[in-house]
Amino acid sequence: MTEALTLHEDGESLAGRLLIAMPGIEDPRFERAVIYVCAHGEEHAMGITLNRPLEITLPDLLTRLGVKTDIVLPEQPVLFGGPVERERGFVLHTDDYVSPEGTLEISGGVALTATRDVLEAMGSQARRPRRSLLALGYAGWGAGQLEQELKQNVWLTCEPDETLLFGDDHDHKWAAALAKIGVSAGSLSSLSGRA
Repeated sequence: MTEALTLHEDGESLAGRLLIAMPGIEDPRFERAVIYVCAHGEEHAMGITLNRPLEITLPDLLTRLGVKTDIVLPEQPVLFGGPVERERGFVLHTDDYVSPEGTLEISGGVALTATRDVLEAMGSQARRPRRSLLALGYAGWGAGQLEQELKQNVWLTCEPDETLLFGDDHDHKWAAALAKIGVSAGSLSSLSGRA
């Protein structure tokens, strides 16, 4: 009987790291994706895709939801966070904002909140996190699934920085994440990944 891998090959959680999709990934939803891993344990992993802007902007969505704001919000797009629970909002933000009702502090000054109070805080001059993004849905993996995909070279990993997490150059985030680990996007084989 073989023991199933439950965490990254070194036995450590990938929470707080970025996943960078390899070329050739079979699922088009993740082609050239950069995903911030919010949780990773023996039973599951979940993350937010950082480079899939939707047509709707943050101010438009907050208006539709009836969230009152006391500041002019930037016209930043809402992101497609992943294919799971696509109607549910997740706010990735700096940890200068914490909701007593449900903030998950992840790593390196980054947190995730999925309750309405974070939306109200985003529209408040006094309460808003310094940096934030709103995503609809998330990427999820079952027990051992992410570890298997890593063994199959579907994903590369790297440490995040605020530009990769919260920057608005979505078209170049994938190449920038690769460059951070010293890989040129043009040098990768299109036959590498198989998610």
